[in-house]
Formats: sequence, C-alpha cells, structure tokens
Amino acid sequence: MSPDTRAQSLMLEASALISPMTEWSQLTHAYGTAEDVPGLLKAAGPDPESPAWSELWSRLCHQGTVYPASYAALPALAEKARQLTTTDQTMPLLLAASIVASTDRPYGTPDPKDAYAAEIAELIGLVERALCHPSLTGSPDRYVELLEALLAFEGVEVWGEELHGLSGEEFEVPCPVCEAENFVVFGEYGYFSTTDGFYMNEAAGHRRELQPADPSSLEGMANRLHARALADGQHEVASKLTYVFGSAYCAECDALFRVDHAIMARWSS
Repeated sequence: MSPDTRAQSLMLEASALISPMTEWSQLTHAYGTAEDVPGLLKAAGPDPESPAWSELWSRLCHQGTVYPASYAALPALAEKARQLTTTDQTMPLLLAASIVASTDRPYGTPDPKDAYAAEIAELIGLVERALCHPSLTGSPDRYVELLEALLAFEGVEVWGEELHGLSGEEFEVPCPVCEAENFVVFGEYGYFSTTDGFYMNEAAGHRRELQPADPSSLEGMANRLHARALADGQHEVASKLTYVFGSAYCAECDALFRVDHAIMARWSS
C-alpha cells in the first residue's frame, strides 16, 4: 500500500470514529479488523480477571499503541463503567484512560479529547466518585491507578501516564548533571537514590538519602495531588508524593536535583 493510499485509509477510519453507528468491521485494532470488539465488550463484566478484558486491552491498547477502533470503543467503555458499581468499574475506566493518554496513535485520527469530549467528561465524573469511595481505603495501588486515570482524562502530560510509579515505589531517572541513571526509591526498601539496580539486596551499592518536600511548600500539580490524597484518606500516597516532588542526590556525582523535574524531562513528549 502506497503512503498516499495508507493515509487515505486512515482518514476514512478516523471519520468513522465519530459516526453514531459504528461500523466495527471497517475499523482496525492491533490484530486487524475490529469486528470482534462488540462481542468482547459484551463479555467483559465486573471481574477484572475476565479474559475478555485481557483481549480488549491487547487489541485496543497494545503496549501503549492505540488504533482507530480504540477511540471508537470509548463510548462503549463509558457505558460499561456506568452500568457497573463503583467498586467494579475500574477496568473500563483504566482501559479508557490508557487509550486517551496514548500518544502512539495513527496519523489522521482525531484527538479523542475533541471527538469524544462528552464521553470523557462522563468518565472524569465516574473516576472522581470512585476516588473517594470507601472501597479504596487500604488500597493505595488501586487509588493511584484511578488518580492517574483522572489526570489522563484531563490531558495532563506525563503524570497521566507515569503516576503509577508511586505504586512501584521507584522512578528511574537520569541525573541532569552527569546523566547517570538513578533509581529513586521510596517505600519498602527505604528512601534513597542509587545507581545499583539491585538495591533490594543488603549488599547493594552506594545510596543517598532522599529529601522529601515540605507539604506546606508544594505548589501547582504537586499541591493538588497531595491535598487530594489527604482529602481521600490516602495518607500513604500523600507521604510518597512528598518524595516524588522532593529532591534526590545523584548517587554517582552527588548533584542535588528535583525528582519531579527529572521525571518530566524523561517522559515529556
């Protein structure tokens, strides 16, 4: 297929996305025609371990790549989330958020924030309610996933895709001075920066203690996320945020740098 023909094909697929009657057989996902998507959407229920969810994720957001069918699925995912209880709607919300946040999309596809503004507004409302639901008490990882989804729907760059590092209790970032790769660790293994990828071992290499931010000094996104976590009763998440928006010493050259600035520099488009 020539570049011009391919571009025309993608533009036709893109135009089909905003049609009120979706022709799934005319759209594509990671494995070809999207005619199997309606059946998978119907089969996907409240169980996050359902094979249908794995199949949908693989087709619609394959390793972070999205397709014309991915955007066409947003209204159905919003409807699925609407039909499920607050405790069961995580999967459609997270899949929809990953689709919206992806920057690896085919040429000619409309920005979903424009083409599906109404659906995204509804998804934001659903996530807002889920974040303060009592079922998330004691579930900081799920809370972080949903908080990241909220930022994705709002179009917040980097944090809408990378906030889950809070759950992993580390961010790997380069030192802005010497470019050495540092693991900024906060959680089970301590609160430090190191260049040793095997930092979980007792015999790990050189470590430098992290410098958390003073909560009263937080501004902008940092203040918003910290205040939100506290208001939702997620004190563990709020504490970790002070390290993400704090400072670290490079374990290689001892330069002091802002952790969030290093995260933004690494993952900004």
